[in-house]
Amino acid sequence: MVHFGRVSTAMVTPFDRKGNIDFTKTTKLVNHLISNGTDSLVVAGTTGESPTLSTEEKIALFKQVVKAAEGRVPVIAGTGSNNTYASIELTKKAEEIGMDGIMLVAPYYSKPNQAGLFEHFHSIANSTSLPVMIYNIPGRAAVNIAPETIIELSKVENIIAVKEASGDLGAMAKIIEGTDETFQLYSGDDGLALPVLAIGGNGVVSVASHVIGPEMQEMVRLFEEGDHQQAATLHRRLLPLMGGLFQAPSPAPVKTALQMTGFDVGSVRLPLVPLSEQERSSLLSLLESVK
Repeated sequence: MVHFGRVSTAMVTPFDRKGNIDFTKTTKLVNHLISNGTDSLVVAGTTGESPTLSTEEKIALFKQVVKAAEGRVPVIAGTGSNNTYASIELTKKAEEIGMDGIMLVAPYYSKPNQAGLFEHFHSIANSTSLPVMIYNIPGRAAVNIAPETIIELSKVENIIAVKEASGDLGAMAKIIEGTDETFQLYSGDDGLALPVLAIGGNGVVSVASHVIGPEMQEMVRLFEEGDHQQAATLHRRLLPLMGGLFQAPSPAPVKTALQMTGFDVGSVRLPLVPLSEQERSSLLSLLESVK
């Protein structure tokens, strides 16, 4: 069974000054993330500005990240959308390229009921042999995947994980309790990484790991070794920065944070805009308080 590790990074998509994908920067970013504690990479997800990437760009990005990773960590392709058949086609391309798994976001805008959600994920999973991570993010998708639906989906052989960004620890506990011990539950929020581990989750699909990857891994290590007090102390120290990385629509803050730490990945595409001077100043202070 594929395991995505404890700290998976939802990778930003580097752009050049004209707003095109910068593949040289992409390779450098992959190496940077792996050397700073990333156990796996999620490509073309929300943090990768997937709504602004064409299908052709996603395929080119998948190819580049697989090439750059060189098998060192699993690479997960964001192939989900609110179009089931388009998601199946992109998933097939991802499998041909050699991705190690796919992540399927809840169908946004369409607002299907639970039966529709089940059939959507089930259909895509049945179209591929790749491991599947479901992504529940009701704040963006406008629909919540109920714990009971995720539990049923976990019985599909290649649906092996869920990224839970509902913020509902009770629902997450219900999922953990109701699924096989091999099923993996990840926090979709950095600020809940430690609480999710505490209730039996597997880790976090992180944005903050772009800039505090070693610290995130240290927090996980302390928890796993039973030093819960020190893990909690580190968690509280990192929490303000984790929040600051979402003071403006993501990934504008984390792209700026990377730039501030000497790693340029370019700006964001419209409809997102760069940070204001006030937001930049606030973010810099938070970075300095951690580093």
